[in-house]
Amino acid sequence: MAGLIPSAATLTDLAARAAGRCRRWAHAGIDRLPRQCELCRQWSEQPVCTGCWARFAPPVARCPRCAIAMADGRTCGPCLRQPPPFTHAIAAVDYGYPWDALVARFKFHARPELATCLARRLAECIALSGATTVDCVLPVPLSMQRLRERGYNQAWELARRIGGQLQIATDARALVRGRDTVHQVGLGRAARASNLRHGLWTDPRAAARIQGRRLALVDDVMTTGATADAAAQALLRGGAAQVQLWVLARTPSQD
Repeated sequence: MAGLIPSAATLTDLAARAAGRCRRWAHAGIDRLPRQCELCRQWSEQPVCTGCWARFAPPVARCPRCAIAMADGRTCGPCLRQPPPFTHAIAAVDYGYPWDALVARFKFHARPELATCLARRLAECIALSGATTVDCVLPVPLSMQRLRERGYNQAWELARRIGGQLQIATDARALVRGRDTVHQVGLGRAARASNLRHGLWTDPRAAARIQGRRLALVDDVMTTGATADAAAQALLRGGAAQVQLWVLARTPSQD
């Protein structure tokens, strides 16, 4: 009889599996419930209704290197003068009304479930661009202190869903942010770059997952590009063959 009694480790594993199934079933049920659109407050099957996507996220021609809106879709002047370390950039929306408020809710107000509809939109933009020839999708990391404060990394919530939708491998640990930095909000490009100096690097244990591979970095917002530059440079120093940048929202040019 003693051999039939499961060990504590086995019971813990079974309980964890059961809890995981319950969470998945609950989330699946919640996703099918009607709700109010996060933007217009009309009843919708999704957090953002199709009408708001059409109204507030029309197709926009963008610079292929930094995703800034460009009327002709050509490479912008700053990227011609000083090309970024990433080879291509894609953005789903411009960072402005109403997306700035929605991103803030997703990022700062414990709404990680919004990642599902936001990642779906970004994945659609990526697929339309044909930029899916990458080996792995990585999030821009948070420091451990910021991760403890927030409870989740919004970039990873996007990245893991995009990877699933596009059937591309994901890796949350290859790129590391080793120290906490002051919030980037409100900082200019030079201040952001200084803030990030020596703050991002690749985990030596992930060398085999980076070297010679085509990688895509995912983040929620690109403003000056300082964070994306630092992250891409760290991956290239780690041996990546090339790096793309996929962001949910791109801050428009102030010119």
